[in-house]
Amino acid sequence: MIVEMRTYQTKPGMRTRFIEIFEAKTRPEHDRLGMPIAGPFLSVEDPDIFFFMRGFPDIDSRETMKARFYEGRLWKEELEAVLMPMLERYDVVVVDDPDGRIAW
Repeated sequence: MIVEMRTYQTKPGMRTRFIEIFEAKTRPEHDRLGMPIAGPFLSVEDPDIFFFMRGFPDIDSRETMKARFYEGRLWKEELEAVLMPMLERYDVVVVDDPDGRIAW
C-alpha cells in the first residue's frame, strides 16, 4: 500500500471547524472512493496543526484516485472554497507500506 502522510496547519483557531467538515464530508467521500484515512491526529504542541494518513492500493492508482476526489463535484462545488481558505499550509510525504504496518 502507498500512504500519504499529510500534515496540515490551519489558520489560527480554524482546526476544529476544518476537522468537523473533514469528518462530515471528506472522510465519507474518501471511503466511497476506496481511500482509507487514519486520523486525524491532533498536535498537542500546536492547536492549529493536525496529521492524517491516506492510503492507496499502489502508486499507479494514487493519481487516479486523487483525481476522482479533487475533480469531483463535492470538492469542486463545495469543499475547495470552504477548506482551502482555512489553511496556512500543508505538507505531504508519500511512503510505501509493503508489510501492511498501518492498520486501517
